[in-house]
Amino acid sequence: MSKTFKHWIAAAATALVLLPAHAADKLRIGVTPGAFADSIAAAVADAKQQGIDVQVVEFTDWTTPNVALDARDIDLNYFQHRAFLDNAVKDRGYKLKDVGLGVLPNIGLYSLRHKSFDDIPKGGKVAIANDPINQGRGLALLQTAGLIKLRDGVGSNGTVDDVVENPRKLSFVEVEGPQLARITNDVDLAQGYPHFIVASKAFDAGSALLYTGIDDIQFALRFVAHESRAEDPVVQKFVQLYQNSDAVKAQIHKSYASDAKLYTLPWKQ
Repeated sequence: MSKTFKHWIAAAATALVLLPAHAADKLRIGVTPGAFADSIAAAVADAKQQGIDVQVVEFTDWTTPNVALDARDIDLNYFQHRAFLDNAVKDRGYKLKDVGLGVLPNIGLYSLRHKSFDDIPKGGKVAIANDPINQGRGLALLQTAGLIKLRDGVGSNGTVDDVVENPRKLSFVEVEGPQLARITNDVDLAQGYPHFIVASKAFDAGSALLYTGIDDIQFALRFVAHESRAEDPVVQKFVQLYQNSDAVKAQIHKSYASDAKLYTLPWKQ
């Protein structure tokens, strides 16, 4: 063996020794506080064992997580359903894509003043979400409760302008979704999100007069990535890990006050 070849072998061996250990793949995931953030946090340990270093980034509104993701300041977000995402992409031109199914959070109609819909007075105030997608979902539930009638065909895409019958002359107070729990005490009836109510500890999330259910599966949360990373193996690996993690399932149940009527796991259906 020539001296030159021996020197090359020695140099190569030294280079291999000096190479740093493989760093974990990193994912920055944007969430809103409460059940969603907690369920992602529950997946951190499992993800680390699979070589994924997860950083949870909390946002307090429903606009910034998509702004941050479109700017690639985060790698995924987990706070919105498909209709909300589609509307944001249409309105803002975001380059974002649905990459996986998450938990289905039910919504409810809550009253801290009245024990039934029959008790809600004429001229009563009803708080609903102010964004067009979630407002439609709340109005559809009000229609199910028999309090209003929406224009034919609007389904869960209605707005207050689509209310064609309002026999009690209810007035609508439009509020950003995460803030609805805070205003419930000030109105006769409020659209409510159990995960925000549990997180705020404002009142009993299991006390709604009416809930949505599995028929609302189109409102299941979605993992959303920038379209440039939609097929990224690390992203897909994390979504699958989340869906199959016992720790995640246990945390979701806990985050929903151990009340199975407040949520469902649609990937199990």
